[in-house]
Amino acid sequence: MTRLWWQDPFRMFQTNLREIDAGLDVEEVLDYLVEFGADTWLLSVGGILSNYPTDLEFQTRNPYLAQRASGDLVGDAVKAANRRGVRVMGRMDFSKIDHRRAEQHPDWCFVDAAGDPQVYNGLTSVCPSGGYYQVKLFEVLDEVLDRYPIDGFFCNWMSFNEVDYSRRYRGVCHCLACTTRYAEYAPGESLPEGKESPGYETWQRFAREVLADLTGRIRDHLARRRPEAPLVLGDRADIVFHEANNAVGRPLWHHRTSEHVSAAKTYRPTVPVLTNSVGFVDMPYRSAGEEPHHFAQYLLQAIARGANPSTYIMGTPSDSPYACLKIAGELTRFHRDHHEVYRELVPAAETLLVRPDQFKHGAAREFQGLYLALLQRHVPFDVLPEERIAEVDLSRYRAVVLPDLGSLSPSASPAIDSYCEAGGAVVATGNSGVVADAIRLRCLPARRRLASHDTEEATRSLHLRGDSEIVPVVGAFDLVEPKPEAELGLLALSRAPYGPPEKCHGHWELDHPGRLRARYGEGRAVMLPWTVGRAYREVGLSAHRDLFVDDVMWAGGPQVESGLPEQVEIVVGRSAAGTVIHLLNRSGDADQRFAEPLPIARTWLAVPGTAVEVEALRAGERLPVVDGRMQLPEIGLFEVLVVRS
Repeated sequence: MTRLWWQDPFRMFQTNLREIDAGLDVEEVLDYLVEFGADTWLLSVGGILSNYPTDLEFQTRNPYLAQRASGDLVGDAVKAANRRGVRVMGRMDFSKIDHRRAEQHPDWCFVDAAGDPQVYNGLTSVCPSGGYYQVKLFEVLDEVLDRYPIDGFFCNWMSFNEVDYSRRYRGVCHCLACTTRYAEYAPGESLPEGKESPGYETWQRFAREVLADLTGRIRDHLARRRPEAPLVLGDRADIVFHEANNAVGRPLWHHRTSEHVSAAKTYRPTVPVLTNSVGFVDMPYRSAGEEPHHFAQYLLQAIARGANPSTYIMGTPSDSPYACLKIAGELTRFHRDHHEVYRELVPAAETLLVRPDQFKHGAAREFQGLYLALLQRHVPFDVLPEERIAEVDLSRYRAVVLPDLGSLSPSASPAIDSYCEAGGAVVATGNSGVVADAIRLRCLPARRRLASHDTEEATRSLHLRGDSEIVPVVGAFDLVEPKPEAELGLLALSRAPYGPPEKCHGHWELDHPGRLRARYGEGRAVMLPWTVGRAYREVGLSAHRDLFVDDVMWAGGPQVESGLPEQVEIVVGRSAAGTVIHLLNRSGDADQRFAEPLPIARTWLAVPGTAVEVEALRAGERLPVVDGRMQLPEIGLFEVLVVRS
């Protein structure tokens, strides 16, 4: 079977063009891209504006094409890029149409619960359920494919536009197509108006399935017309897309890029992921470049987890002299120069952290706290979306962590139980696997839930006694009935007055366990019936982190032994070059920003397996292995180790 170009590592640069950029100097842009280290150009082709002389009545030719002698930006770019060995992928945006066509085809358009369209800057949002997406989109793709040897396509903002560019919430679409399709999907249920309406979660699943179906049809259409041209989109596309970006007013989760790439690669390791990293601060502030140290993390987290790096600017390079592009070019060229190391790079951690379904909003804090705990204690891990539990081979992991997931899908519970029974290890926190008072995971060492304390007042002043210290309960605590074989620990101390100081006494030790351990078949299970991850995320006590990670290690999750400080993230993968270990210096992680990281002094690292030599790519050194250890070079922003047996 022929190997397609996008199944090997590649590096993209996106010029998100304004209509006034149609006269750009193609050769000048290509000069910049080649020097940058990119081999693929994501170019604005069609949709809202066509940067080629379209003959389709429902498309709009960019009037600034008149600045070109050929009148065809796409044609000029493809010809020049082919001469330079650069691939051109087409950025398409079918999310909006102009006023005239919206008037002609109201059935294509988004309509809110009051019957009003969504209009922004003179353009009207269209609905993925309507005929523009479902029919006309394919006519545009065919016109482009008939004229140009485009190397792939990306469809921007292919979604139900609940939120506009100003972040105003516009609600759920009530167009005729949505009303009809939803009635078939959820008989007897009314379309919700928005997030607070009954049935919103059902509608979210409906919307997700409509988009997945459309994605699959586009992918199949391209495969028939031009198999070498992939679709970049959701997790049913040829290439999974993730946009790494910042936004004014959004709390920063420093590990967002790594998390998303890991979730995609753990689910389908051999499917390429593209991380398109935004070079500016936010769309309204598109002239302001991103902080270089912040932007570097987008690319580093992407390549460490096996994604292809991409840099995204507004306009042309000469119009967007962002300071962050210097480090972006350095990292892109590093990826280019170590092609073999990144070829077929897949996850190779032995601990799995399950990411909660997007509807379980409270579980996100638990997930993030456990994420930080594992990272800081140097337990390499992969991330898997909860909805994919039954679709992957869990046996490749020594431990699976379930962060306060509540009820699990009918297919997930037996998959986890079978994994544990066959010799795997399960560590469940919070109410994972619990429905009402029933514990649906048979592997867990408790019979049933007796009571739940899940409000701030119900857990205030509640403590657990560990082996060496007492820790507070933050978030939720479940009182459970242990199975006879369970080993109990972290016994609760009864609540007592917490003010005034004269009355702060009376904590009595109870027989309510905060930890239950037991064997299940050939495996092990740990149940922490409280939100230890949320406690660590919100309070930051290392005691919370350490008791959780100690339970993961007891269950079987391996820790990398080293002299590295907790500020170094260890990511383990496997590629055509062998075992690949990325050491990411996270000492620059700061409140709502990334600062310049401090250099990490030379220290040691235990080497897995029977390795005899390790190559440090960033330092350009070969590191001998003596008694299972190697001496690391000083680490600046990052280091990459290739382990050779």
